[in-house]
Amino acid sequence: MRKRLMSALVALGLGISSSAFAADAGFDEYVLGLKAEARENGISESIINSAFDGITFTERAVKADKNQPEKKLTLDEYIPRAVPKWKVKQANQLYRKHKTALDKIGQQLGVQPRFIVALWGVESNFGRLMGNYNVIEALSTLAYEGRREAFFRSQVMAALEILDAGHITPAKMKGSWAGAMGQPQFMPTSFLAYAVDGNNDGRIDIWNTEADVFASAANYLSKSGWDDKYTWGRQVKIPNGIDESLLGIEKDKGRPLAEWQQLGVRRLNGQPLPKADIKAWLIQPDDNHGRAYLVYGNYQTLLKWNRSHYFALAVSHLADQIR
Repeated sequence: MRKRLMSALVALGLGISSSAFAADAGFDEYVLGLKAEARENGISESIINSAFDGITFTERAVKADKNQPEKKLTLDEYIPRAVPKWKVKQANQLYRKHKTALDKIGQQLGVQPRFIVALWGVESNFGRLMGNYNVIEALSTLAYEGRREAFFRSQVMAALEILDAGHITPAKMKGSWAGAMGQPQFMPTSFLAYAVDGNNDGRIDIWNTEADVFASAANYLSKSGWDDKYTWGRQVKIPNGIDESLLGIEKDKGRPLAEWQQLGVRRLNGQPLPKADIKAWLIQPDDNHGRAYLVYGNYQTLLKWNRSHYFALAVSHLADQIR
């Protein structure tokens, strides 16, 4: 019904946006539209009924979406908070505990196990902080709120597909206010694209089954271009007055290490850069001040997981301290 009404309004030239309609419609009516779309997508009636049963508009999810932290920490402030000594210690303990499984997955998928553990630690504190929101309820709320309706509506449909496949029940499908799920904090569409059954039990459980968590994280990296012959990059020293137009992660700004060496970039201890045939990008995330890094293709892959330099650098710094 909602789709037909929207089409009619557009046909009449009224120019009413999808998000504007979502903001004006009642939430219960909006959920009816989600259910209708789910039926069109082939989701079973039992899953539709159980997934949407009792959900309500969740104002705290909207507030969380609107009230992202405004104060920006520098990397010198952020890295010690994101990668404290206790987390490094736990990462190493868990790496040793799961070494056999991690090594097997790493060899199969071409991803160094230390990066799997680092992502696990940064995303959910090794499975301790996964969020307690009803995923269908949170995603439906954010779709209805309207600012990013198309994105969150697609996530609702993907979440229903996961439920319909029997990987988890609606009651147990918990996540963040944004609908990021489980120990690797996958959005539902990422789950469908990358999550795998690591222990061959026929289900993909990224909430409770560590084998599935590890294999899914590694599969995400592998399918996104990871190369286990290399690391992520390194912190470097740059000469005063370096041309700032050289900085950035755009494709055309990548240069061989030898060229960066000629431009005066050095390891943090002042020694020459490695003599490796690899392309690197120079970044200074703190508004071209503070820490500088030369990063490789694997770092670009981390940015596909989360388009935040702070996230990618937290993962990278933690991975560097796992032995």
